[in-house]
Amino acid sequence: MSIEFSESAGINFSLSADQKKVQLAARDFAENVLAPVVREADRESDPLKAFQMTKPAYVEAYKRGIAFGMLPKEYGGGGLTNIELILAAEEICAVDPGFACTVLVNGLALMPVWYWGTEQQKKRVMQAATSDPSGEWIAGYAASEPPGTPGGTANFDTPLPHPVGIGVTARFDGDSYVLNGRKYWPCNVAGWDGRGANINLVVVRTDPAKGGTEGLSAILVERGTPGVTYNLIDTFGHRLTPNSEIIFENARVPASNLVEGTLGNGDLLINRNFAWSGPVAGIAAVGVARAAYESALDWAKTYTAGSPHPMIYFQNVGYVLGDVAARIEACRYFCWKAAHYIDQHDYHGELIGALNKTYCTETLLDSVYKCMQVVGVNSADRKHMFEKFLREAAILPIYDGGNFGMQRRRVHGVLASPDFNPRALMDDEYVEFTKEMETIDTVQRPEGPAGRPQERLTHA
Repeated sequence: MSIEFSESAGINFSLSADQKKVQLAARDFAENVLAPVVREADRESDPLKAFQMTKPAYVEAYKRGIAFGMLPKEYGGGGLTNIELILAAEEICAVDPGFACTVLVNGLALMPVWYWGTEQQKKRVMQAATSDPSGEWIAGYAASEPPGTPGGTANFDTPLPHPVGIGVTARFDGDSYVLNGRKYWPCNVAGWDGRGANINLVVVRTDPAKGGTEGLSAILVERGTPGVTYNLIDTFGHRLTPNSEIIFENARVPASNLVEGTLGNGDLLINRNFAWSGPVAGIAAVGVARAAYESALDWAKTYTAGSPHPMIYFQNVGYVLGDVAARIEACRYFCWKAAHYIDQHDYHGELIGALNKTYCTETLLDSVYKCMQVVGVNSADRKHMFEKFLREAAILPIYDGGNFGMQRRRVHGVLASPDFNPRALMDDEYVEFTKEMETIDTVQRPEGPAGRPQERLTHA
């Protein structure tokens, strides 16, 4: 095959007029509405009060179409593409990634209803979310569970039955499911008053006798459901999004609240959700690193450290900040690529989403610290923002599907598949994520003859 040379538009990294409009609108909101409340709210010791201090900004975000911009227009959402979503997210995360996480979780809770719900569920839930005259409507997504033995969520897709993996059970009883167990770490679930979000999407074990690739499902739990209580968690970063414990004690939920297409497929829901949020978490790291970099650069151009001229004229300072700038640019475009891929492939990006999230969050955590080294001991003074940048950056690799426990395992499962094409992402080919790719690191592989590992355990 020969190469045909012809006029080409090439790869265009310029934003369209509509994309630029989204970016500038988000920047205006972040700098003029959100920024004035962030510092005081972040310093509030009570996590619920800290979250409540952002409520006026959230209502304004709702009115501007930000809070549910990711939902399709046919159900009242903004209909943003994923590219547009992360353009907006970078601007908000540069001011506060915790607030951005609150908005992200609205999507994690309701996108699965769009993917797998009945038409009645879509209309009832998403239209309620997008038509609230108060602008306070909020949704929670609950997958994570407490640590312990057994406990935790990282091995949610283990082929072993309950109590390993997801521990919250949903027992079918007549026209209801009865929920028991605890969730730990979910965002938004406690709502504005600690008594529950308007609705929570909860991943539960509907069949305790089956493993994580067959026995998990998702159910909608509405505010005011008897038998559900919440306890706020006091975190060191992302303080403006509320993490909570949920306790289910014989909580009865209508069977019609089960998201139909997730029955036995809760594992795929978790993987698809964290694939969609991968580039959002990646761009959050870009936003935080950008803020740290711009602050450090401004410091270096004005602070002399006792020398005759500002620090920026010292070789090491310029080199370090140059390296940080390169990392920010590289990660930003990786996020754009991942978001574009997800747009192109029906909101699937299980491989690229995980690659993007792990690489960007870990690369830019180090970059934030490099900025602090440039500023020196003054970065430890809380009158500056660097301690907040570091706290926020340190959260990113360990939340939203931890890089060790969930993200890298998804990558491992895809790469180990006999059919995996290592050039698929380069060629923009669809990489299907299947149940056969799960469980790869959740059970020890048995030893075969001569110490050779046998074929890994899977549940199709």
